[in-house]
Amino acid sequence: MTEHPHDRILDALEISAEPFAICALEGACSMGLGRTPRATLHYVLGGRGVLSVQGGAPLDLAPGRLVLVPASRTHSLAHRGGGQTGLPACHPAGLDLEAHVARGAGAGVMVVLCSTISVGLRGTHGLIDLLRAPLDLDVTASPVASQAMAALVAEMGSVRPGQRAMVRALLLQCLIEMLRVRLEAGDPAVTWLAALADPGLWRGLRAMLDEPGAPHTLDSLAGVAGMSRSRFAARFRAAYGQGAMTLLRDLRLARAAQMLTERRAPVEQVARAVGFQSRSAFTRAFVAMWGETPRAFRGHPGQAAERAQKLA
Repeated sequence: MTEHPHDRILDALEISAEPFAICALEGACSMGLGRTPRATLHYVLGGRGVLSVQGGAPLDLAPGRLVLVPASRTHSLAHRGGGQTGLPACHPAGLDLEAHVARGAGAGVMVVLCSTISVGLRGTHGLIDLLRAPLDLDVTASPVASQAMAALVAEMGSVRPGQRAMVRALLLQCLIEMLRVRLEAGDPAVTWLAALADPGLWRGLRAMLDEPGAPHTLDSLAGVAGMSRSRFAARFRAAYGQGAMTLLRDLRLARAAQMLTERRAPVEQVARAVGFQSRSAFTRAFVAMWGETPRAFRGHPGQAAERAQKLA
């Protein structure tokens, strides 16, 4: 069997997920989901609506749609059903999952299975930082993903040994399917996989992922990659679609967003940890990427229930 250039990377993928929740939107309403320091996975069990993501076009939702939203992206779910019957709500996904699925079969309710996830490669971390745009998949058109999500929903409705391990394995199948479908379609949202498939570029990229706050330069990254400065710069831009130092800045700001969400460290400490010696320079770069200051970014609550609101 001939090995595909991306097989090494896909084979090394690892995934973990927080406990799932059921988001139910009845009538005409929306649910703001704020930001999380990890990527967010949404799977539509029933009903139709829209997912809106900061900086992107709205994505239509229908039963069987699986969506992966990049870390730290403000997003929301909206249901355009008839009537207004109360605020949307999130509940832990448990033994009443079948009842939620049946409820979502009606025209007036959209039911979505949600979780925050982390994705990485064996021996490193931070892979999901490279995701810039949401990934989505129509599970009904993919036998692999359809079987995996059906098994996951069944697993969520039972209490058996190894449930967490089984859910992780099923999610990994779906993630690999999402990525390879996008690779086969030439989707620019996953062009970063091309850099990972090149051993030299991967060494340079891994240095950035492992220590985004280190004093990297184009020369030092080229040395790690075993290339000349000009060759590394050209090959990196061709593979990833942007310069290495531009990507490093984005990785630093993505990691800063995670730190601001997860920890109470002072802004100055976060800035230094991700490679900025000046708080003012850090703030300017952060505002340019995220649209608000680090302090304001930290102040937004991440609980969906606190941010839910009715549509007029």
